[in-house]
Amino acid sequence: MASLAADGSPAHNPLTVLTLAELRRRTSVKWRLHPPDVLPLWVAEMDVPLAPVVADTLRRAVDLGDTGYPHGTGYAEALGEFAAGRWGWHDFRVDRTAVVPDVMMGVVEVLRLVTDPGDAVVVCSPVYPPFYAFVGHADRRVIEAPLGPDLRLDLAALDEAFRRARKYGRRPAFLLCNPHNPTGVVHRRDELEAVADLADRHGVRVVSDEIHAPLVLSGARFTPYLTVAGAENAFALTSASKAWNLAGLKAALAVAGPRAAADLDRMPEEVSHGPSHLGILAHTAAFRAGGQWLDLLLDGLDANRTLLETLLAKHLPSVGYRRPEGTYLAWLDCTGLGVDTERPAAGEPGVASDLAGPAQMFLDRARVALSSGHVFGTGGTGFVRLNFATSPAVLTEAVARMGRAVGARQASARTGADNAVRA
Repeated sequence: MASLAADGSPAHNPLTVLTLAELRRRTSVKWRLHPPDVLPLWVAEMDVPLAPVVADTLRRAVDLGDTGYPHGTGYAEALGEFAAGRWGWHDFRVDRTAVVPDVMMGVVEVLRLVTDPGDAVVVCSPVYPPFYAFVGHADRRVIEAPLGPDLRLDLAALDEAFRRARKYGRRPAFLLCNPHNPTGVVHRRDELEAVADLADRHGVRVVSDEIHAPLVLSGARFTPYLTVAGAENAFALTSASKAWNLAGLKAALAVAGPRAAADLDRMPEEVSHGPSHLGILAHTAAFRAGGQWLDLLLDGLDANRTLLETLLAKHLPSVGYRRPEGTYLAWLDCTGLGVDTERPAAGEPGVASDLAGPAQMFLDRARVALSSGHVFGTGGTGFVRLNFATSPAVLTEAVARMGRAVGARQASARTGADNAVRA
């Protein structure tokens, strides 16, 4: 990993650059949904400044007034270069790509190409909540194939889900999350080959969401789904959004396998009007020249992954934690805390809430915002998702607050029990 900037000066962990006061000046949803006393470790935004190469690219475009319509294949070419260098994907084909507004809109457009209304789309729960919402809004039916106890793909469950999917229509699909959100699992090549074999046997088209692909931490290796044997008729969707914190700069790419190219050619031309020119410029710069910044970020995330493990052992020993292999998301098992996990609470006045159980308790008692596990589907109840892409100081304070909240709650419960006995 890099330790010096390009000019030879000391390089910095991007997660330690901004102060909490500077972060609170941001106007994005992460920092404005909750009151200022809340530490937000929920939505997938990172507490980092823009990579210099991205900031410089945007600054040049603004200075030139270069804010017109996008043109050319530079984005796909940059992704191809990045994929070859990072993942060994040397047969990436620019002519089998299409620019789409963002990954989830691209997923929907691809599903419209390969499935019909009413067809089934299989997902591996617990999984990214928009998988359910976007598939449902596209008039497709979601079928769950729950992950195994080790949080990895359960091939037997997937086999059964594919069988069920065939009963609901003639063109089922599997929406794969690679790497997996919220568990941080990075699927191995042998697992993906088994998926391709199952999909081929059942006649299921695979659409792989690979938005977290650049965010694989030490000890794991990312395998693009389209590089495995049997994936020739599949699709992948990706962007630089998560790895370089570009969610507000919309642009993504749909990539087709060789036997899916004809399907991609049928994508409506108006879909390409969704991405912004500035978004495409930013994502292109990130993939083409943002590697050194990414390496520094990965070092920081790796350190935070270890720090989180230490903090949980100290402050929340009853919370289960499996070290994520990728992403900057930790999937925490809070079922041992004894918090009511079934009923979403109303939340704070004026604040829309998808919270229940442990996430609601941590917001109310610790002033730490986490994502509530129940919205991730079957297997999520009693869990929370924690975004550790923040400074070590913020992460330390957040987990300490969570530990104090649990301790106070348990002490209150003991006092109540003692009072009941005396009464």
